[in-house]
Amino acid sequence: MRIKQSAVAGMFYPDNADELALIVSQLLVENPQQGRMPVALQVPHAGLIYSGGIAARAYSRLRPYLNSISRIVLLGPAHRVPLQGMAVMDAGLWQTPLGQIQIDSVLSDALVSEGLVVVNDQAHAQEHCLEVQLPFLQVLDGEYRILPVLVGQTPLARVSALIGRVLKEPGTLVVISSDLSHFHTYSEANLIDRATLRQINQLDADITAQQACGCYALNGLLAYASDNGLKAENLGYCNSGDTAGDKNRVVGYSSYAFY
Repeated sequence: MRIKQSAVAGMFYPDNADELALIVSQLLVENPQQGRMPVALQVPHAGLIYSGGIAARAYSRLRPYLNSISRIVLLGPAHRVPLQGMAVMDAGLWQTPLGQIQIDSVLSDALVSEGLVVVNDQAHAQEHCLEVQLPFLQVLDGEYRILPVLVGQTPLARVSALIGRVLKEPGTLVVISSDLSHFHTYSEANLIDRATLRQINQLDADITAQQACGCYALNGLLAYASDNGLKAENLGYCNSGDTAGDKNRVVGYSSYAFY
């Protein structure tokens, strides 16, 4: 069984297990959320010092429902490798400083055989958008497997169909990894991101790459949500100027629960 090694430990999050566990645990405690069990979440994917608090709001929502979740399908953009369509990896385990988390190879193989995804280890090799979610899932310590899927330039209907397909599997939660606007001034980012949040609230599946780097995955979820009567609940927003960054060049972060 091939093990996917962490690519961004020591950069996006600490590579020391004790330090990492403490930081993530504190983020979860400091960002409590209550509400209905979600069908899907949207979370950011910057370093913990930038977007960890906003991400924790989504993951805190899962605490009462961990026994009901057996699989978490993670979808996010390919930042480093040009990608058409959607890609899984050829691995059975993913290693982080907190240990190994099991990948659902059975469902992964099924999606490949059904022509919904391809295997592309190169796209996953150095990608951070899904890996930064793993410490939260490991600290929560649920009895779930994960299925990491990178979403490149893909027609909306195909992404929505993939989400519908995996949600037919009992105990499945979908997590969409996306940041919002990139590298505007603080005030400009707030204006752009407020408009994007309104679109998400309205399940408007027409978000551009300039609004959200994970727009293909996010739009697929919004289309699925609109077609299936889901509601979007905003759990929080900030940008890097609010946390650890320069206010002249910020990145926006949001968290949502869909139910």
